[in-house]
Amino acid sequence: MSESWASSPAVRRGMQANRGRDTKPELAVRRAAHAAGLRYRVDRRPIPTFNRRADLVFTRSKVAVFVDGCFWHGCPEHHTIAKSNATFWAEKVRRNRERDAETDSALTAAGWTVIRAWEHETPDDVVERILSAVSKA
Repeated sequence: MSESWASSPAVRRGMQANRGRDTKPELAVRRAAHAAGLRYRVDRRPIPTFNRRADLVFTRSKVAVFVDGCFWHGCPEHHTIAKSNATFWAEKVRRNRERDAETDSALTAAGWTVIRAWEHETPDDVVERILSAVSKA
């Protein structure tokens, strides 16, 4: 096995256990959106040729919703600096934010409305933003 990026085997196991989809905040937003009568696609590429997946995709109204984790995407309110491997994690978050901005630009240029929600936002607040965007389309 090659040299690991993790500071310890326990950290490596914890990071490997992180989910790419179906996180608690994402599931809460999906439940609230469904309860509000919205129907959507889950974990889909809004643009088939663009290798980026949105958490919720409203194809008819061209609305893509991303529920971003505070640590992984550098929330200005809740992001914390890693105690170990700080340089690695700072660069990882910087790249994530850069990719998020690139994704937003590409989707917007293709006529999509992008909604970025932080994991700490209440699902009802996120759904209000989604309802507003879907109804405008």
